[in-house]
Amino acid sequence: MSKILVTGGAGFIGSNLCKVLLDRGDQVISIDNLNDYYDVNIKYWRLEQLNKYSNFKFIKMDLVDKKELMDLFECEHFDIVVNLAAQAGVRYSITNPDAYINSNLIGFYNILEACRHYPVKHLVYASSSSVYGSNKKVPYSTDDKVDNPVSLYAATKKSNELMAHAYSKLYNIPCTGLRFFTVYGPAGRPDMAYFGFTNKLIKGETIQIFNYGNCLRDFTYVDDIVEGVKRVIDKAPEKKDGEDGLPIPPYKVYNIGNNHPESLLDFVQILQEELIKAKVLPEDYDFEAHKKLVPMQAGDVPVTYADTTDLERDFGFKPATPLREGLRKFAEWYKEFYKVECK
Repeated sequence: MSKILVTGGAGFIGSNLCKVLLDRGDQVISIDNLNDYYDVNIKYWRLEQLNKYSNFKFIKMDLVDKKELMDLFECEHFDIVVNLAAQAGVRYSITNPDAYINSNLIGFYNILEACRHYPVKHLVYASSSSVYGSNKKVPYSTDDKVDNPVSLYAATKKSNELMAHAYSKLYNIPCTGLRFFTVYGPAGRPDMAYFGFTNKLIKGETIQIFNYGNCLRDFTYVDDIVEGVKRVIDKAPEKKDGEDGLPIPPYKVYNIGNNHPESLLDFVQILQEELIKAKVLPEDYDFEAHKKLVPMQAGDVPVTYADTTDLERDFGFKPATPLREGLRKFAEWYKEFYKVECK
């Protein structure tokens, strides 16, 4: 049983991780600034599920507030920190760059400083498959160079990895970065394609399928992501000295992805079938009249594809939830949450 801080605990991955940790008996404290980047009602719904646990505590806090964060660390003495709080989204970073500098750089710096002054056994933090940019080599390996981000969001995530490495080297802080690949599932983020498509189709609006449907995505179901994070939490990089007697940074980076990219057109086809099956949409819905193939958009990449060899080797785990199963669970949740019922 550990005392664990989960930042971004009202978020998609964060709330699901909190539940798993609470179920196994850990004491979980979560912070989140509850910003309105997307519908805050979903964030409150997630927190309602967590507030049922006696070993859970939520604090509304912004990571940019360094003093408040330091006071929390001084008071609570965390064993483990999982930093999932961040401004997400590739396209939003083009129009709202300040949000990314504040949350993803200054906020993460404050987390590193807190872990430096109030040492923890393990800092686990979210990176992203976006760091691979437009790399041509697939699947993406953590051994690949990632020096050419195509969005500010990706640049901030790569910066997180570099900052964590520096603090790991300087202060011997065990750090593990996790590059997540296109996470989806129930109570997800409305800005993600599957959620946004559903919202538009419900309203009879047209959905835009970028790169004329020729994108490939390594869709990863949220339960698989959380299982991977849980295993990583429990196995911090080992502290050891090099031949020169100086500490080797206890630092690792892993991909967590499905290792099975799907075409966007196949994804849309499965989504529409599961929305009909869940009675979110009527059986006679005319999808062809509500979809439009359009060019690639700025900041996006044509393919994401995770090499999970290291994850399998070190933790005996590989995400494997089929896309249809994951989208079915999303459709069923959507029907219940939004009280949708088609005949």
